[in-house]
Amino acid sequence: MTRLSLFSNVLFLGALMLGISGCGASEPGAQTVSTAPAAGQPANPRVLIETGKGNITVELFPAQAPRTTKNFLHYVKNGFYDGTIFHRVIPNFMVQGGGMLPDMTEKPKGPPIRNEADNGLANLRGTLAMARTADPHSASSQFFINLKDNAFLNHRGRSGDGWGYAVFGRVVDGMDVVDAIVAVPRGNRGPHGDVPVDPIVMQRVTLLPEAAQP
Repeated sequence: MTRLSLFSNVLFLGALMLGISGCGASEPGAQTVSTAPAAGQPANPRVLIETGKGNITVELFPAQAPRTTKNFLHYVKNGFYDGTIFHRVIPNFMVQGGGMLPDMTEKPKGPPIRNEADNGLANLRGTLAMARTADPHSASSQFFINLKDNAFLNHRGRSGDGWGYAVFGRVVDGMDVVDAIVAVPRGNRGPHGDVPVDPIVMQRVTLLPEAAQP
């Protein structure tokens, strides 16, 4: 079973069991852990994701998720995400991308990273988190954006299903674009479900210059 199918099945089953419902445009809850940089530290890095539906700007949390942020920025700086798609979109749940091409082939990726879901950050609407298989420490390039507060994805313990999914950033501009992405018609492509009928391509994914940071 592939990385994609494991992630999709595990999360979709969890969504059904917990009765995901409600409007995707609801206000998110508040993090109990501060994501602001410490005094004297530079602003959190921001990344621009340019798509056919519009632009999405995300802020990363290097203090809370250092390995995950470094890993994500490595892919960004190498141009890995350019031309990949949001290949799985589920209303009132999440949109996932960062590893598949429009023909649904998976790009070669780097080694997996340690799960940092124990950083105290919650999977709230608009947050970015790492996709993975049933192995808690298997995340590589794929990530997802939460469309609602998904508490069942949060860290509960360092064993099995308790590990959860590591949050490492949030959307600071363009959540309307994310909502537009999840509203597109979708269907099946081979073994993959909830695939947009017309590919939602990440045309360019770039690190914004420090001058563009708040």
